[in-house]
Amino acid sequence: MSKIQVIIPAAGVGSRIGGVVPKQYLPLAGQAVIQHTLSVFLKSARVDAVHVIISPSDTYFQTLKIAHPKLHVHSCGGETRAATVVNALTVMSATSTAFDWVLVHDAARPCLSAELLDDLINTLIEDKVGGLLAIPLAETLKRSNASNKVQRTEPRDHLSQAQTPQMFRYQVLRQALNHFSQTHTEPPTDEAQAVETYGLSPTLVVGHLSNLKITYPDDLSLAELILNAKKSEGKIKVNKALTRLAGPKKENAK
Repeated sequence: MSKIQVIIPAAGVGSRIGGVVPKQYLPLAGQAVIQHTLSVFLKSARVDAVHVIISPSDTYFQTLKIAHPKLHVHSCGGETRAATVVNALTVMSATSTAFDWVLVHDAARPCLSAELLDDLINTLIEDKVGGLLAIPLAETLKRSNASNKVQRTEPRDHLSQAQTPQMFRYQVLRQALNHFSQTHTEPPTDEAQAVETYGLSPTLVVGHLSNLKITYPDDLSLAELILNAKKSEGKIKVNKALTRLAGPKKENAK
């Protein structure tokens, strides 16, 4: 039977959020961001192993004192996310088969729910390629020039905002990333792009606004709101909180 393993690339510094401490180690609702990120996978009975990939110079992770039978920490982070994932797949080769499932999830995406994780796995478990969580775009898109002036409005039909986890077979993901590195000078922005370039079509599984990635300082406040709401009243409270943040819905908006 194919195993389900998770890779958490945690070698980045998160330059857009500012500060000295990498964003995956910033405090959030009483813990570090990455501790919340790991929690859903370590608790899931579906997940067999979780691999956290940190920089060789990382001095933060060990201070968290996280111990769990599923957790494996590897100090082999690369210069890019793609390089980190490739290094992880190499380390995992001795204990993985070609048909094992690999879920790659952002270290700074701490609000993934167990329900959303199960939905992703249930949807893709029989898929030949795999796929990813994504949200269909609802906002109007504007393309600007170098002076920050609008050039044109972009059609949003059939466009989605990618999230993680992104779930692919071990062999497919490893071959796709290697192929991408041989055919492109820049790394892929996510694993799905590498799989697409490899000639395969990932499946989009509808994600959720609460599964946000911490990129800017204000994202920490929103993430804390979501985590506290989950803890106190569950998913209904989260949806209500997000609705309040978004403002009143305009039924006739196009």
